[in-house]
Amino acid sequence: MFRALSTGALGMSAQQKSVDNIANNLANVSTTGFKRSTIAFQDLFYEKIASSNHGAAVNRVSNDAPSLEIGHGSRAVATIRNFMQGSIAETGNALDLAISGSGFFQVEMPDGTTAYTRDGNFSRDSTGMLVNNSGLPLADLIEVPVDALAIEISQHGVVKAIMSGSQQEVELGQIELAKFVNTGGLEARGDNLFAETEASGMPFFGTPGDEGFGVVRQGFLEQSNVDIVTEMVRLIEAQRAYEINSKMVQTAEDMMSVTNQIKR
Repeated sequence: MFRALSTGALGMSAQQKSVDNIANNLANVSTTGFKRSTIAFQDLFYEKIASSNHGAAVNRVSNDAPSLEIGHGSRAVATIRNFMQGSIAETGNALDLAISGSGFFQVEMPDGTTAYTRDGNFSRDSTGMLVNNSGLPLADLIEVPVDALAIEISQHGVVKAIMSGSQQEVELGQIELAKFVNTGGLEARGDNLFAETEASGMPFFGTPGDEGFGVVRQGFLEQSNVDIVTEMVRLIEAQRAYEINSKMVQTAEDMMSVTNQIKR
């Protein structure tokens, strides 16, 4: 019964983490380029209570005898992120970019490292550099002149500007995308950014439209891939599981109370 108490409590803790994760998904349903995640659970070790000699006598080919084993509950062990493509919505902003297909934009962090994102909501800073919403510049270091009348970005990531007076296009740079062998191994850093880890492997690079890489669409943004209906169903499942685990704790407590009253 003491085991049932701890097992039920662990089950409640695991489902609480699942609810916390679902809450984060729903909170980011309108976050550009957000990728939903799920919690992976794992059963805990099993305690061998007793073994049966009968099984060994019957099964003479194998010496393995069935035994009585009772587990100790479950725990949340990992967050699995789903990098499925989100829907692409038109914004009309020339500096809004969406990747249709695989790949990540690269932004330069203050410490000189590179972070990766699917959020293509870019703008110009005071120096004309293309930066994200957090003010971090594209790793491609593309600078837009002050006198540029319009900016054109091709599906292959070539950035051009139409200059005042000449009305001619001037090439400003090339946007390069990054990919990983295991995108699920990327570390979420917040601010719509991901970081390379040992699990993700080293990045490899290519221009948009190359084999294995998506194309860039100017004037569009990739929406969150969170599906509200799916998350609500998962929330109900987690809530029911939490309730039944709390019922298990209550039942174990009632059984202990009955045991304590036997001598009276």
